[in-house]
Amino acid sequence: MTALPKAKNYILFTDTFAINDMDKEGKKFDRVSRFTGRGENLEMELTIDINTELYSLDIGDKVMLMLTTSLSLDTANIAQSEETILPFPIMAQDDQQEKTSWREKSHIERDLSDDFEYVMYGKVYKYDEEKRSKVAVYVSFGGLLMSLEGDFRHVQNIHVGQSVYMLMKHQL
Repeated sequence: MTALPKAKNYILFTDTFAINDMDKEGKKFDRVSRFTGRGENLEMELTIDINTELYSLDIGDKVMLMLTTSLSLDTANIAQSEETILPFPIMAQDDQQEKTSWREKSHIERDLSDDFEYVMYGKVYKYDEEKRSKVAVYVSFGGLLMSLEGDFRHVQNIHVGQSVYMLMKHQL
């Protein structure tokens, strides 16, 4: 698997998930709950730890989840597939205005996080190939964990050691 160039923002994964369970194995921490859900479009299984003091999530909620390599709007490219539907406009690439850190954003600049309610930054630490077509990708966001399980085609551009942003928002 070849790595994606670092100079661009790649949308690695996006889907809407129906949350179907919370703390299935019991609550382990006061401010964190582990949620599971099933993707509506790509039929992936999601397990994710959420800081419930910062973001409210309940069984039955529908959330849009996106994994991307950057929050920048001006260099966004789709690494997933041509069928991916994006919830925001993509601006034309301008190499001279490329930003390397979200902290450089001024109050008048916009990035992907402006269109989402909950954002985490982490690293892919495991890629598990269970069967030929089914895989699991594991990401750690400073101790809060996430796993995506399903068809390898939907996560083929994600690799171990890659830093990613997870963006989430409620859907109606």
